Amino acid sequence: MTAAVLALALLAAPPALAATPDEIAVGRTLDAFHAAAAHSDFKAYFDLFTPDGVFIGTDAAERWSVPAFKAYAKAPFAAGKGWTYTPRVRHVTLAPIACRCVAWFDELLDSKSYGASRGTGVLLKGPHGWKIAQYALTFPIPNDLAKDTTDRIKAFEAKGK
Repeated sequence: MTAAVLALALLAAPPALAATPDEIAVGRTLDAFHAAAAHSDFKAYFDLFTPDGVFIGTDAAERWSVPAFKAYAKAPFAAGKGWTYTPRVRHVTLAPIACRCVAWFDELLDSKSYGASRGTGVLLKGPHGWKIAQYALTFPIPNDLAKDTTDRIKAFEAKGK
């Protein structure tokens, strides 16, 4: 990861709500992940995944292995067109096991393109620190809009069949 991306991630990071050093480290990994995407830093971004990591996008068809996601992201990142999601609120939980080497999180994100979104996932602690094993990006739908939104999705999907 480049020093500039790490520095930007630390400066742009929301106040740490985590209490333990591992929870703080998980938050820093996620902040670096978002900073690398925003700066189209392909290497830094994908270095934060485990080799068998998965990115789950907002479309129901988007379940990307790291190699598939790299292939998808290569052109936009090369063109300097990464994606910017700014964490607003984040919750990190460490597995209550002896190794404390598994963490899961949820975070509310802001994006100029989409407004509010939510990231959830799992990180694993290994010899090179915390790595993202799974990241899922979703759009939280207010309950009052859920029926209309899901009806529109069903109608859209029905057209494709």
